Amino acid sequence: MVLPGVLFKMVDWFLYQLLANSYYRAATKIRSFCFQNKTTTTKPIPTNQAASYPSVSKCPLDCRATHTVVCDVNGCLLRSPSFFPFFMLVAFEGGSIPRAFVLLLVYPLLCLLNHDLALRIMVFISFCGLKLKDAQTLARAVLPKFFLENLHLQAYEVLASCKRRVVVTSVPRVMVEGFLKEYLNVDVVVGSELPMVAGGRFTGLLSAASPPVRSKVLKQVLGDAKPDVGLIRSRNNVEEQHFLSLCKEVYVVYGEDSTERNNGSSSVMPREKYPKPLVFHDGRLAFLPTPMASFTLFAWLPFGILLAILRMVLAVILPISMSRIAGAMSGIKVRVKGLERLQNTSCDHGGERSGVLYVCTHRTLLDPVVLSSALRKPLTAVTYSLSRTSEVLSPIKTVRLTRKREQDGETMKKLLRQGDLVVCPEGTTCREPYLLRFSPLFAELAEDMVPVAVNVSVGMFYGTTASGLKCLDPIFFLMNPFPTYDLEFMGRVPREWTCSGGKSSWEVANRIQKQLADALGFECTNLTRRDKYMMLAGNEGSVSQNR
Repeated sequence: MVLPGVLFKMVDWFLYQLLANSYYRAATKIRSFCFQNKTTTTKPIPTNQAASYPSVSKCPLDCRATHTVVCDVNGCLLRSPSFFPFFMLVAFEGGSIPRAFVLLLVYPLLCLLNHDLALRIMVFISFCGLKLKDAQTLARAVLPKFFLENLHLQAYEVLASCKRRVVVTSVPRVMVEGFLKEYLNVDVVVGSELPMVAGGRFTGLLSAASPPVRSKVLKQVLGDAKPDVGLIRSRNNVEEQHFLSLCKEVYVVYGEDSTERNNGSSSVMPREKYPKPLVFHDGRLAFLPTPMASFTLFAWLPFGILLAILRMVLAVILPISMSRIAGAMSGIKVRVKGLERLQNTSCDHGGERSGVLYVCTHRTLLDPVVLSSALRKPLTAVTYSLSRTSEVLSPIKTVRLTRKREQDGETMKKLLRQGDLVVCPEGTTCREPYLLRFSPLFAELAEDMVPVAVNVSVGMFYGTTASGLKCLDPIFFLMNPFPTYDLEFMGRVPREWTCSGGKSSWEVANRIQKQLADALGFECTNLTRRDKYMMLAGNEGSVSQNR
């Protein structure tokens, strides 16, 4: 009985909002343009009224410890004038590729509609049928990266200087509330509400009270008290005029291109000024999907799939000594430094040969493969929770560890007796310039250790995931037009800095972590694999062998 009711509401909304209401508004505009009474006493709101208010860059930040600030997300806290890219992220990451393609197709129509109706259409396409749990995961793991990169510097500084922070926005609250409260310490977030049906899925239709009217919301939240500071976008509307009358001070937030009105300063938020370090994030897209960038994405997608298949086939059928050449011909760039430091890195211990243990930072699942290609010899890689598909397609030998310390130690010792071994002590990948805490087990097993600083840059897709299908990780990485791998061999670890030289395994692991972080320009952390997966996926990172 729920489904017919939802369908009836959808049809009713479509007929009223998209057809009748739009035609009525169009007719009203034509009538007012063609038959306007010049003697009317109604005073039009000037379009340049925002220019009479000072820029947000001129707002004093001192003595605001008791003040209240009110602003919007779209056009104020974020530099982007449109929220379309963030709806595209929801459609692509939380929905599917066809859903995102439909959203891109209707973009020309959205440009012709008013803001309210265009918002409702984007919300419907992005959220219809989406589970609440998936939307919350997106808001926690995917969107914060793009919000931080798009954060308006001067607007954030004003927000951070005030004690009480209120955000009233027309976009769905589920999209922005987690970011605003966790990263910006916002006290009150009021946004559009999305009804759900049984099973925890969104209908995609905004509730009757959405989008919220700021003047009414402020009276409900603040009572008779007036906000001390109000931030408005450079393009104000009728509803904003009522909002302005409630604020003691009003400042205009200009877009990223208006550096002159921002006292010549850039509105871009540098990474070192982020309100909270961004260490973990998820999602496949490595760029903000603006309309033009989204068009490029879908135009490239068929070629990217074919290119990924070609690269995988070449990696499997060609000898490891030729894989680097084949990769370069297909657009994969591998830059290697420090190979000359690898002279005499293996030695005998009591007549028993021991292989070299290559200790790598972990960026994608292909790290051991690229390392083996750079050395032009087959290596063995130990892995945690690698999908069965990736194991079958791997051009080098992979051995699955069990996370049981003694058993894994014996396995790695046996592999070292058979040849050279690759280990990633972080236990999982990290996309940002941070190194996770190194597990010290590797330091107890070998004396011949070579740290390798590995870094990756991609332009379109990330080759890692925490909540998606891991079997697709190599495919997405290989779909990038020109991915780049950087390898730097640090040379053999001195004997006095090994367990055989009297150091503890923790001391060895921490020193190598610091050495690799310095080489890459990264920052060391105490975060672990478990921390990453608990934050991004709500689990401890165990992956089924069939995935």
